[in-house]
Amino acid sequence: MRPTSLAALLLLAACQREAAPAQGPRETGIQTSSGLERAAIETGVIADAAKVPAIGLYQRNHEAGRDALCVVPAKNGDYRFGLEATFGEDQSCAGRGSARPAGDKLILSFSHSDHCIVVAQYDGDQLSLPGVVDMNCASVCKGRGSLEGVSFPRVASDAASAFQARDSGGGLLCESD
Repeated sequence: MRPTSLAALLLLAACQREAAPAQGPRETGIQTSSGLERAAIETGVIADAAKVPAIGLYQRNHEAGRDALCVVPAKNGDYRFGLEATFGEDQSCAGRGSARPAGDKLILSFSHSDHCIVVAQYDGDQLSLPGVVDMNCASVCKGRGSLEGVSFPRVASDAASAFQARDSGGGLLCESD
């Protein structure tokens, strides 16, 4: 056999290898969105959001106001949160409730609302609400305010900072138990 033919056969054999089996779900039972993201987590390039506690203060200032979210530990092992998002004069959303981690998500259940539950994306450094939320969440907003698409970058990773956060009226955003 000629060397050129042998090289072509080797290349063909390499191209016909079976694809590696897809990795199964992570320990949490929720699989990340891509193989590239899984590889980055495994090599330590990015943090595994499922292993980074959500406790802390998340805040963003913008021309229409300020969006703030505090997450503190709860007695049952999950979290409690307080949230305020301002979109201009007389347009805002505010509420408190319980939060539960689920892999790279944080499930926010608002108390004193009409069953408002929001599944937020959590990457360890930011918490982002989805572009569409349940209509029941309109009860936590006034004016034309909406929780849809609001994101909160982390500014502190400790409970003390979260407990000290204030809402626009000067009250505590997250109250202690």
